[in-house]
Amino acid sequence: MKYKGYTASTEIDEIEGILFGKVLDIKDVITFQANTVAELEQEFHNSVDDYLEWCAEINEKPDKSFSGKLPFRTSGERHRQIYLAAEKANKSINAWMDDVLSEAIKASNL
Repeated sequence: MKYKGYTASTEIDEIEGILFGKVLDIKDVITFQANTVAELEQEFHNSVDDYLEWCAEINEKPDKSFSGKLPFRTSGERHRQIYLAAEKANKSINAWMDDVLSEAIKASNL
């Protein structure tokens, strides 16, 4: 589900007989639950709206999820070098860049 730039995962608790969900890719925790799919979607919307209202009340910027799309600009020569490195690794440019950036993040101790 998506609402106001937030994405949620949903699951079924068969034992309790409820649907529940959680907003993904943010540091704050936003959860919701309901008995029907329609109610679950409404509760998701209510939870996001409550979160945004709470952030406004405490004068804090709401956490936003990241889309996973990262625009990247470079020179033509660097683009060629990236392409060649990805080809050498038998990977797409995106997969190669993701691996290289993941290693850089690990090296920076984040």
